[in-house]
Amino acid sequence: MQNARIMLHPTNKRMQVQFGGILLADSTNTLELREYGYPPRHYFPREDVRLDLLSVSETTTYCPYKGHTVYFSIGKTRDVAWSYEEPIEGMEAIAGRVAFSKEVSE
Repeated sequence: MQNARIMLHPTNKRMQVQFGGILLADSTNTLELREYGYPPRHYFPREDVRLDLLSVSETTTYCPYKGHTVYFSIGKTRDVAWSYEEPIEGMEAIAGRVAFSKEVSE
């Protein structure tokens, strides 16, 4: 998928996310989202994310290019990850996937 502002690229490169030495996500099936003016982000399938360690945050936002955002926290650290549960038309590929504020690839 791509439009003037956002491009999505499937990748089979192994991507991992660690927080405080804890592995939160590990996948070879991410979607790399490139959005004009922002760093690239990898959207992980939920089955490759330790959702049992994350809690839904009170924070919500709306992006006119992707839709309503739900955020996740770990412990007292708020909003370390986010997801678009019902993205806008044209962005369905990221539905339910989880992105993180920092990623570590291996």
